[in-house]
Amino acid sequence: MGLDFSIIPKYMDIILLGVGWTVGITVAAALLSFVGGIIFAVIALYAPWLVRQPFRLIEWVFMGTPLLLQLFLIYFGLVQIGIDLPAFVAGIIGLGLHFAVYNSELIQTAILAVDKGQMEAARTLGCSRAQALRKVVIPQAVRAVIPPIGNNMIALLKDSALVSVIGVSELTLSAQRVIGKTYRPFEFYILAAAFYYVINLCMEWVQRKIERRISISR
Repeated sequence: MGLDFSIIPKYMDIILLGVGWTVGITVAAALLSFVGGIIFAVIALYAPWLVRQPFRLIEWVFMGTPLLLQLFLIYFGLVQIGIDLPAFVAGIIGLGLHFAVYNSELIQTAILAVDKGQMEAARTLGCSRAQALRKVVIPQAVRAVIPPIGNNMIALLKDSALVSVIGVSELTLSAQRVIGKTYRPFEFYILAAAFYYVINLCMEWVQRKIERRISISR
């Protein structure tokens, strides 16, 4: 049985639906991981001891266990305590929290690298500690970590394929379902790979635009 790419247009609607789910879950999880990373970083550096310790436990869980296991725990495990999340939401939370922890490590390092005089100057001008962090320290720290966080977002895109195991019809699962109907794995896995590559290029383009705008504003 040779290759037959002429079969692809017949099932393109299923593949494009999977692309839409992949883009949606990637964007939502990326936003959660970015905002969560900032919050986690502030907690790790400035929260009282009793607040920091539970966070350290959460951090250990997400950094020390496989992402696939975390998705299973959120989607299947939480049902036992009465929290029944849709697969799409569970996927966003799992991916978002997983990468939020890694983003937090980057942001913590960047915050510590900001000159302490910036905080002191803001306090002298009448800002509270929280205002100084929000308006002075965190914006500078975030600017410094855009490139590595962008790399994390690209890794998030690739790991989004894992949500297929909890039933989200993203690109990989859509390709598998079409393959189950056509018995044409090579053609549709190549097509899925091509779409992942295009999305990846788009994300890299957005990252470069953000970096360029930040470099101009400095």
